[in-house]
Amino acid sequence: MTNLSKRKENNSTDLKVYFIELAEFNNWADNRVINWLNQITDEQWNKIAISSFGSIRDTAIHIISSKKIWLDFWTNTQNPVYLSLEFKGTRLELINIWETVSAELKSFIENYPIAYYKKEINLKKPNGEMSTMEFRKTFPHMINHSTYHRGQLVTLLRQAGFSNLSNTDLFTYYNT
Repeated sequence: MTNLSKRKENNSTDLKVYFIELAEFNNWADNRVINWLNQITDEQWNKIAISSFGSIRDTAIHIISSKKIWLDFWTNTQNPVYLSLEFKGTRLELINIWETVSAELKSFIENYPIAYYKKEINLKKPNGEMSTMEFRKTFPHMINHSTYHRGQLVTLLRQAGFSNLSNTDLFTYYNT
């Protein structure tokens, strides 16, 4: 157990405000990525690359799939399905899903009761393994996960010849 997991938040209202800020940051950064994806060609979108997911397309699908599955876990959606396992649509269809899920994330975080922050969330990993984790730990994980893969997208976009990039860092968000 890390020192962080032993730490207790002094004011849960502060944690909620921070989580709302993180949701807004995540959506802001995702909107920058969506802007880039709207500018690239289909060839760039599908270009095979050596990376965790093999293309800009597959990495983008993974990011939104993860964001969506966490919302499904948090809202106890019956039989949640990883989008990455079934998505066969177009870039525009994926972007539409991304924008919808981003709005749902913001609304969810704003309305999720502080009293539930220590609630155990049941989840099913992509390999079928079941697990649980407190909500207050899963939410920052989702934000961190998105940040990590947005960084991969930047590298993939550069490798595909796209250079009209902008910073998606939290520091930049706070100073924008």
